[in-house]
Amino acid sequence: MPEQQNIEYKSSWHDDYLDWICGFANAQGGKIYIGKDDNGNVIGIADYKDLMEKIPNKIKNLLGITAEVNLLQEDDKHFIEIIVQPYSVPISLRGRYYYRSGSVKQELSGIALNEFLLKKAGQTWDNVIEPRATFADIDENSVKQYLVISKEKGRLPDFDGLTTEQIFDKLHLTENGQLKRAAIILFGKDPYRFYPNVYVKIGRFGKDDKDLRYQDVEEGNIIVLLRNVLERLEQKYLIKNITFEGMYRIETLEYPKLALREMLLNSMVHRSYMGSFSQMRVYDNRINLWNEGGLPEGITLQALKIEHTSKPRNLLIAEVCFKGGLIDAWGRGTITIIDECKAAGLPEPELTERDGGFLVTLFKDRFSEEQLQQLGLNERQIKAVLYVKEKGGITTSAYTKLYAVAERTARNDLNELSDKQVFKRIGETNLAKYVLD
Repeated sequence: MPEQQNIEYKSSWHDDYLDWICGFANAQGGKIYIGKDDNGNVIGIADYKDLMEKIPNKIKNLLGITAEVNLLQEDDKHFIEIIVQPYSVPISLRGRYYYRSGSVKQELSGIALNEFLLKKAGQTWDNVIEPRATFADIDENSVKQYLVISKEKGRLPDFDGLTTEQIFDKLHLTENGQLKRAAIILFGKDPYRFYPNVYVKIGRFGKDDKDLRYQDVEEGNIIVLLRNVLERLEQKYLIKNITFEGMYRIETLEYPKLALREMLLNSMVHRSYMGSFSQMRVYDNRINLWNEGGLPEGITLQALKIEHTSKPRNLLIAEVCFKGGLIDAWGRGTITIIDECKAAGLPEPELTERDGGFLVTLFKDRFSEEQLQQLGLNERQIKAVLYVKEKGGITTSAYTKLYAVAERTARNDLNELSDKQVFKRIGETNLAKYVLD
């Protein structure tokens, strides 16, 4: 049996394997077998008697925990089974903390270590008291705006007549009258004064990341950022498409506004506030937003595209946003982004983990060369799509002349483009014209 998330095979014992035991104890527990190869076959160990005394003592003395250590035998070959239970308190080895994630053991440090220690203490970063803050640091206008939105959604009790202190107490944003970090992130006058990474940097790029044309920095609490970033994008960074319905002029952004809003909200609710600032990059054919903090354990990139369990990194911030109507439903943010883009005729957004964070990318043109390559089209077909984008259409005879292929090959290429809903065929004869679908 090959190694699994909670099983590790070792041919012999080394004290370095205490790291693995520490990692199992800090995660979901697991088993280590000494005297097995990578496929789980028993190869045996000669010094099993010495190890049966040595291993339990090292675990107890260096890790401060106990583990079940069993001597087993198969075909006259002895091997050792070490069963490690998960611990509710953080376990360290010589002052270092290890964690088993998937099939990988990693040493925790920096942001990951802070989040791990908070989790073991039953806390999240946003639920911790901020002793430097008072109610003089709260923006009353942001609170009022929040209450207006919440009334429309009807998720909060009637707060009429209550003071800000009383409202915050009901929202669990205070403890014994002291403000929590979430209160500053959500409603602070100047969150940057407390947490210097609480801002969004927006950049307009040309062909690549080296071609930065201009940039802006937006600061403020979540209520302010949600409004100001969207306004900045609309006024300076994005193109408005103009159509008419009768005498009425209709303006729509090149990306769905709801998708942009959800992308921004997801970032602010789920990001790590102990890491870097949020970064939004606008290109000719795409826009993306990166925030510090990867996916929570147990959530995959594929799961984000369907109904999934929500595991907010900042539980209190998420709860207040939900009650206020900023978030419609937990676990649907990424689905909303995808659905809105598809409804607008745009390619499916790309969700990736990168550089210790999470990146969402929206694409403007599903007929761009980059998008067409992902469909598995050949070079002729890609050139044909770009040709139709410019000329408006193409026929079978024009295809054969442009790319020097037989008529049968041209028909096969064009039919495949139709099957993949890139082209739409108009007409039923050899004179049929293919246009963008």
